[in-house]
Amino acid sequence: MNSALVAVAYGAARTGIRAARRYDFRNRLVLITGGSRGLGLVLARHLADEGAALVLCARDEDELAVAAEELGRRGSFVATYACDLTQPANIDALFDRIRREIGSVDVLINNAGIIQVGPFETMTEADFALAMAIHFWAPLSCMERVLPDMRRRGEGRIVNISSVGGQLAVPHLVPYCASKFALNGLSQGLRAELVKAGVYVTTVCPGLIRTGSPRHALFKGQHRAEFAWFSISGGLPLASMNADRAARQIINASRYGRAQITLSIPAKLAVIANTLAPEVASDLNALAASMLPGRGGNGRKAVEGREAQSAWSPSVLTALNERAARRNNEVPQST
Repeated sequence: MNSALVAVAYGAARTGIRAARRYDFRNRLVLITGGSRGLGLVLARHLADEGAALVLCARDEDELAVAAEELGRRGSFVATYACDLTQPANIDALFDRIRREIGSVDVLINNAGIIQVGPFETMTEADFALAMAIHFWAPLSCMERVLPDMRRRGEGRIVNISSVGGQLAVPHLVPYCASKFALNGLSQGLRAELVKAGVYVTTVCPGLIRTGSPRHALFKGQHRAEFAWFSISGGLPLASMNADRAARQIINASRYGRAQITLSIPAKLAVIANTLAPEVASDLNALAASMLPGRGGNGRKAVEGREAQSAWSPSVLTALNERAARRNNEVPQST
């Protein structure tokens, strides 16, 4: 059989497999961690439009209330639970309540996250522990709690929102990247083991997405300069991706049980470059690091982005991100 026929046969087989895997989110119970704002809220909107029943958890009760009110207007069932996912006892209580008050989870989206920005020397072991708690241990705990019911039913979907920073490290984001690398390994390993049970785990590696999240990131060292470069790069049209477009791609990837997706063209190009020419990619990364803010400023004290504003940010360069922040519940309703 020549190569062309092999390619055609393989493509047809893949199309058939995808069709067989197709998952309908209507009337499914979907749990989204970090679902009160940002990408989690955008995903919730799209799933509500598909008829899913939503459970959102986050730390801030006020933000959850705002999200629930908006989603309720779309005619979706919405339940919210305030939960600190860094505390194992809180995770136990969360799933006990969901099972007792609503039922078993059909789809789990591990979306909750934290971003700590600054030079490595401003980071502490506590910063790494916090990043691991939110990006690795919490997703692991949540997956352990939904898997028994998914295995029993012989079907289920798990989406782990990782990052392109879990595929190649980014300077001034070392705790974030280290924890996302760990999540990628966990997610990909479980994917391989759970397919036979009818449970499909999808690893999502976004690049920069315009959700407005820089306002809630934590900045160290020269925090105003750090916030400026982070928020500007995250708001430029060619460097970043529209959040609604990203959400649609994530949901479709889960619908068809895809193993992994990388979002945004710059992120895909960076991953390809790192794979094909790792030395060159490393040198470019080092060059980028040399142009980022140096030591000084607040040192190891962390400041939220909304407290690190300057003449550069917010500005016309961050207009798209500021608009996204207002749309996606990243800005308190009173401001």
